Amino acid sequence: QVQLVESGGGLVQPGGSLRLSCAASRRIVGRWTMAWYRQAPGNQRELVAYIRSEGNTDYADSVKGRFTISRDNAKNTVDLQMNSLKPEDSAVYYCKLQFSFQTAWGQGTQVTVSS
Repeated sequence: QVQLVESGGGLVQPGGSLRLSCAASRRIVGRWTMAWYRQAPGNQRELVAYIRSEGNTDYADSVKGRFTISRDNAKNTVDLQMNSLKPEDSAVYYCKLQFSFQTAWGQGTQVTVSS
């Protein structure tokens, strides 16, 4: 079993930046996909971005050009750099890891974009 812990959420003004980090409790051998999702009150959880062990990345249209997902294999972390934040980016952000037919979720971290 792998545990995921997110960090880096908080309150930021519109136009500001935040960097979220998702740390896995151990290194995953083989293919894996790490994704960031978000869920705002009253909304369904939506995919924000993902990165695969091969290095492929993709983003939701709403965040393309503003968010960047990256990995640090030495630290077993996947980060989400969020720039030019908008109030509609406010949500609880979750990381999700898929590997070897297993899925793990983090507990979530709150991001609030407000003046």
